Amino acid sequence: MRSTRIAISAAMLGALALPVLSATTASAAPAAVTAALASSCYDLPPLPYKVHASAVTIRSKATTKSTAVGLLYKSHKFTVHKKSGNWLYITDKSTGVKGWVSGTYVYRDVRMCLD
Repeated sequence: MRSTRIAISAAMLGALALPVLSATTASAAPAAVTAALASSCYDLPPLPYKVHASAVTIRSKATTKSTAVGLLYKSHKFTVHKKSGNWLYITDKSTGVKGWVSGTYVYRDVRMCLD
C-alpha cells in the first residue's frame, strides 16, 4: 500500500513538473493543438465509482443498524442511483441486489486535468 502511494505521488509530481520543464516546447506548439488537449479532459464523462475496501455491506436503509442485504466486493461493478448524506443507493450489476452502501468505502475516482 505504501509503495503504491509513493508511486502515485511520484507520478503526480512528475506530471506537475512537466509543464515547467517543457515550457519552451509547449509555447512552440500550435494553439489549436494545446486547446484541444486541455479541453478534451473536461469533456470526458465522470469516472465510475469503485469499492476501496475488500468488501462493503449493502444495507436495506442508509444506516449501519439496518438489515444487510448483500455484499459489494472490490471487483463488482455497480450503478449509483442517488445519495443521502454519506450513503449511496446502488445496484450491484453482478447480483442485481439494490441497497445502501457507506460512502466511506465507496467513492468516485478522480481525474486530474492539466491546463
